[in-house]
Amino acid sequence: MSKAAPPTIFCRVRRAAKWARLITRSRAPDAADYLLRDAVDDVVERMDFMQLTPKKALVIGDWTGLLPSVLKARGVEVHRYPIGVFDEEQPISGGPYDLVIHLLGLATVNDLPGALIHSKNALADGGLMIATFPGAGSLPKLRQAMLAADGDRPAARIHPMVDNQSAAGLLQRAGFKRQVVDSHTLSVRFSSLDRLVSDLRDHGMNNALMNSAPHICREGLARAKIAFQALADHDGKVKESFEMITLTGWK
Repeated sequence: MSKAAPPTIFCRVRRAAKWARLITRSRAPDAADYLLRDAVDDVVERMDFMQLTPKKALVIGDWTGLLPSVLKARGVEVHRYPIGVFDEEQPISGGPYDLVIHLLGLATVNDLPGALIHSKNALADGGLMIATFPGAGSLPKLRQAMLAADGDRPAARIHPMVDNQSAAGLLQRAGFKRQVVDSHTLSVRFSSLDRLVSDLRDHGMNNALMNSAPHICREGLARAKIAFQALADHDGKVKESFEMITLTGWK
C-alpha cells in the first residue's frame, strides 16, 4: 500500500515569496527580528545547560547569521541555510551533523513529520536536533481583530499552528530516541494593528495558505483596528503573545 501524501496546507509559491520579502525587509535598519533573537538565545541557553560542544552543526532559517556566529566562536564547524533557501521537506545533505537547528521555518511546511525525519537522518548517532517556531497559543489578540474584520463570515487568515501535545507526537513518530517539547511565551506590546502586521511581515509570518482568504475590505479593516485597539492597556498599547515551541530530539 502506497503512503498517503501529506495534506497541502501551505502554498509553496506564496511561502517562497514571503521569505523573499523577509530578506528584503530585513535590510531596513528598524526591521523586527525579536522572534529570531529569542529563538537564538533559547538555543544557546539549552546548549550551555547541556554542556553541548558539537563539532559540526547545521543551522537552517537564521537570516541574520547571529547563531552561526555564536557557534563559530565556540569552535563549531557551521553549515548554514538562510530561511527560504532550503526545502525542509527534502533530505539534508552534508551530514552527518552533531547538531541540526531549525529556526522558525518548520511552522509552515506541509510535511512536518517528513521534515523531522530528514533532520534525524542527517544526524550522527547521539546527535541532537532543536527546532523552534511560534505555536498554537500565538497571536490571540490578532485572532480577535480578524474575527471582528470578517463579521459573520470568518475566513482562515492565520494558518494552523502546532501545540505541545501534537509536537511531542511528531517527534516520537519521526523516530527520535529521546524527545522533549516545551514552550515559553514572549509578550510584545504594539501601538497599533498596523505595527503588529508590519512586524509579522518582518518575520515572514504573513499568510501562506494554499487557499487564501479574500482581501479584507476597507470597512472590515476599520473594524479590525477598532477591535484591536479596544484591547489596549491604559497607555494605549496592546500586549500580544507569541508561544514559542521548542522541539528537542536525540538520534
